[in-house]
Amino acid sequence: MTTSSSERGVSLGMPELPAPAYPDDVRARLEADARQIIARYPDSRSALLPLLHLVQSEEGHVTRTGMQFCADMLDLTTAEVTAVATFYTMYRRKPSGDYQVGVCTNTLCAVMGGDAIFETLQEHLGVGNGETTDDGKVTLEHIECNAACDFAPVMMVNWEFFDNQTPASATRLVDDLREGRPVEPTRGARLCTFKETARILAGFPDERPGAVEESGSAGPASLVGLRLAKGETAPARVVHPRAQEPQDTPPAGQATEEGE
Repeated sequence: MTTSSSERGVSLGMPELPAPAYPDDVRARLEADARQIIARYPDSRSALLPLLHLVQSEEGHVTRTGMQFCADMLDLTTAEVTAVATFYTMYRRKPSGDYQVGVCTNTLCAVMGGDAIFETLQEHLGVGNGETTDDGKVTLEHIECNAACDFAPVMMVNWEFFDNQTPASATRLVDDLREGRPVEPTRGARLCTFKETARILAGFPDERPGAVEESGSAGPASLVGLRLAKGETAPARVVHPRAQEPQDTPPAGQATEEGE
């Protein structure tokens, strides 16, 4: 007795239809932006990464329509564009939330509490890795190293840093995002939506008043090694449990007020 292909779970459906085009007004606007981006590069193909951010800023993820647009603008095949869009994790391939909440679960962050944070948020939000809450506000994912090990465990929201997190602080953070309450990154400019972030990553200026000035620089923990290399010294630091602030201790041989 033989079985049909459908009984074996084999799909013999028609090939996927071409991607639908952007509406005329959207395409005209995106083409104007794309030309600005392409003009920055001596080889137009080099503009593919920012162009993918541009189309991501339009729909919140890189759609087949967006990839076809990039291919048309750069005279590439859709296969060439797809190869790039699927390689880099910053490009979303499906609809996602206004806020991409990434929890670092690489070695140091995991040991310092990143795994516990990620598990807590999955249970609290009722979503798995790469999934979005029903209100469309938060997409949760575990991410690889954020190059911020000196602030472990670290989370990022739309690529802005939230350092030294705990399960409790992470839960408050996602609740504030969902409720529309103000949220301040540990370092960097105030948050904007994922679509707005994608447009900035495409190379367009952040037009929010004061946002560029808020970006700041490296955090204090990141600069300790540099200061020591320059011969600067600092008081010893006594590290207390995470809920408490570190305290400076006097140099050896220096009496304290209590000991005088």
